Amino acid sequence: MFILQLLLVLLLVVGAVVGLALQARSQGMADARKRSLAVAGTMANAPGVAQAMASNHPTALLRDSAEAARKGSGVDSVVVFDHRGLRLTHPDTTLIGKRIIGPAKLVREELAGKTISQTFHASQGLSVVSAVPVLKSDGSVLGGVSVGVKVESVNSVMTQRLPLLLGSATGALALTTGGTALISRRVRRQTHGLGATEMTRMYEHHDAVLHSVREGVLVVAADGRLLLVNSEARALLGLAPDAEGRHIGELGLEPRLTELLVSGRPVTDEVYPCGNRLLAVNLRPTDRRGGPAGSVATLRDTTELQALSGRAAVARERLELLYDAGVRIGSTLELTETTEKLVEVAVPRFADIVTVELLDPVLQGEEPEPPYEVLHRTAVGGDTTAHPLFRPGERAVYGPTAPQNQALRTGHAVLQAAVSDQAAVSDATGLGTPAEHLPDHGIQSLITVPLRYRGVTLGLANFWRTRRSEPFEEEDLAIAGELSGRTAICVDNARRYAREHAMVTTLQRNLLPGSLPDQDATEVATRYLPAQGGTSGSWFDVIPLPGHRVALVVGKVAGQGLHAAATMGRLRIAVQNFSALDLPPDELLSLLDELVTRLDLEQDTDPDGARITGATCLYAIYDSVRGLCTVARAGHPAPVLIGPDGTVDTPAVPVSPPLGFGGEPFEVAELPLAEGTRLVLYTNGLLDSHDGAPDTGPGPLRHALADHPDLGPEEICQTLLDTVRPARQSDDIALLVARTRVLDPKDVAEWEVPLDPAAVAPIRAAAAQQIRAWGLEEADFAAELIISELITNALRYGAPPVRLRLLRGRDLTFEVSDGSSTSPHLRRARATDEGGRGLFLVSQFARAWGTRYTADGKVIWAEQALSGTAALDDGALGLGDSLVGQGDPSAL
Repeated sequence: MFILQLLLVLLLVVGAVVGLALQARSQGMADARKRSLAVAGTMANAPGVAQAMASNHPTALLRDSAEAARKGSGVDSVVVFDHRGLRLTHPDTTLIGKRIIGPAKLVREELAGKTISQTFHASQGLSVVSAVPVLKSDGSVLGGVSVGVKVESVNSVMTQRLPLLLGSATGALALTTGGTALISRRVRRQTHGLGATEMTRMYEHHDAVLHSVREGVLVVAADGRLLLVNSEARALLGLAPDAEGRHIGELGLEPRLTELLVSGRPVTDEVYPCGNRLLAVNLRPTDRRGGPAGSVATLRDTTELQALSGRAAVARERLELLYDAGVRIGSTLELTETTEKLVEVAVPRFADIVTVELLDPVLQGEEPEPPYEVLHRTAVGGDTTAHPLFRPGERAVYGPTAPQNQALRTGHAVLQAAVSDQAAVSDATGLGTPAEHLPDHGIQSLITVPLRYRGVTLGLANFWRTRRSEPFEEEDLAIAGELSGRTAICVDNARRYAREHAMVTTLQRNLLPGSLPDQDATEVATRYLPAQGGTSGSWFDVIPLPGHRVALVVGKVAGQGLHAAATMGRLRIAVQNFSALDLPPDELLSLLDELVTRLDLEQDTDPDGARITGATCLYAIYDSVRGLCTVARAGHPAPVLIGPDGTVDTPAVPVSPPLGFGGEPFEVAELPLAEGTRLVLYTNGLLDSHDGAPDTGPGPLRHALADHPDLGPEEICQTLLDTVRPARQSDDIALLVARTRVLDPKDVAEWEVPLDPAAVAPIRAAAAQQIRAWGLEEADFAAELIISELITNALRYGAPPVRLRLLRGRDLTFEVSDGSSTSPHLRRARATDEGGRGLFLVSQFARAWGTRYTADGKVIWAEQALSGTAALDDGALGLGDSLVGQGDPSAL
């Protein structure tokens, strides 16, 4: 009430002060208008003003008189202006000669000879301006006199009066506040702030609340007497009607509760027994704010709450168990790990021992069908050290009356609250131990649940409890069923994944080389390891080329799964086909890049199709005659070289964009390699770091190779997989290691062939002599025939220079080069043709023949096997009958 009175008085005082201030300001503005209008009229009608304005020097004649009028009247400006609005006088001499300013309408009225008095922004700021015209004797307007009083000057007058107003208001407020405070204090002392009606109503309300609340309330005096007790407290404590006024010790309460109430010790929610109840007691003193000494206690019956809290805790633990099961069991796609996750979740929170068995077809990735017989124990957890009945990794075969067999037959969970009561049940562990022996190992209770999903049984989950825990009850079946149901879903997902993974892995392994081809240029070892999380598209290939050369290929298709494996196979076949053309590495990668682009254009029409763009490939051709390796790569890691002396180097092979991006030519690098150099080609799965992030370069690979400089290709492959491969492999790995060989110069013979048909015989004889010098007399006849046909073909249809080169290895290779770029091909000759059967003879006596292009022309080559095929058998001697109508080299 006092605050309300004070606010009301303050509001009245403030209103009065504001009203006086506004009134003073209004009077000041009115005074300024009157004063400015009077000065303007006086000045405009003063004798000599009109004559001065009409003279040639009005400013000089009027300036002094205008300044005298301004100072004498106390206004802020006296401005005389002509009929054009140009100032003739102004307190600020810089503004003389400039136009008067103000609202356009007012300026027009001033120049029209009207008298005005308005407040607006003039040359000195916001001002009260009055203007009076100066007229000629004939009544025409010469100009006018404008007098201004700044609003700031008006406000300064009001500001001077403000302290008096505020002082008066403060005095009135202080007197009023003091009087109100004295009166309010006296009233509060007499009635404690309440009237008689309010006091009665407050007492009735307090008494009703005291006896209607669900908490007991007791007020105890300092000497231990019970002063006040409500109805709830009487009921909880069983007090007599005359308990009030008696000592607490005489009420027959529990000793601990009596001691607490007498002591007055503050407590919060302490639980005390009282008969068959549990009471939560709160105790506080009553003299904290000057009240009488004593204490007040509140009592709350928590008997049912305690029981409910126990049940809620159990429910919360089970919900947390199911939540953890949902998160952890489905965190892997590996069958054994999935069952182990169930064991980790359930032990010891639900069972002391847990075993999980899966049917044999499930482990193979297949869907089992009845009858369900062979189970494999894939996970065991809990206190199995004291119970040697449960061994993982073994078969579990249950007897016909075992609860597990019953669960498999019916598809429902089976509870055995006490296994000791099942003496007739045999082989309850699946390991040949009768059920009557289980109590000897401390096992007393079992729940066995079939792992079923989509109506198919996948295995069993067995939950065991020992004597240290309470036996299983009926309500535990729901938890066991929920755990097993979630496990069954994850086991089925893992089974499907295992089947698909095995299918894709088998496909990819079948698409990779089954065995390495025989060739003389290098000694090669390879490895392929699929990723743990799925099969990707890494691949390698070793392709023998004519002329004691070999193509080494490593590539990778982005993505995982069946599409990546199939795409890898398509690219590998494409590379083999392009290699048959015997193209340089850069041209081969260009054709492969065009193929990828074309295949992706086909995929654009299929919304579900996956793109190939982004695949990488490294293609290298090693020539063992020259000891030269030509390399090109499309987005693939560079090779690593190990020299014969053990030095490790990463050559600067230009990198081009991955396949499918196009637009840029591929660059090649020529690497001279000494004999015994090891060439390491790999995919980036080998360099993945242990956290799954790609490595920045082949640093770890180089360090591992430098630590083992003398290993062969097979040992290098195994060492890299043991030391560099990530612990958890997230990508597949393709690895190819080749050790170079160099063809002995003694096994190479070359001749320049003059461009004269007569030179065929001498060259053939020299070549035959070299063949016999190599100890290959059995190949002499067929070799002379092949050499004659190839040289004759080059001299007839080719261009100089013509050369012949013989290479001896596991095969005898003939190479005839010339400067022409046209290629021979077989065609069917007519019976009447005199020639055209030379290349047919070559194709019959050579194991293989073909053409490759060079920068200077072409090379026609043929290979003759040296292992028992050189001798002419009866079929070779009878070639005459088949020569009629056969091929010809002439179409060049």
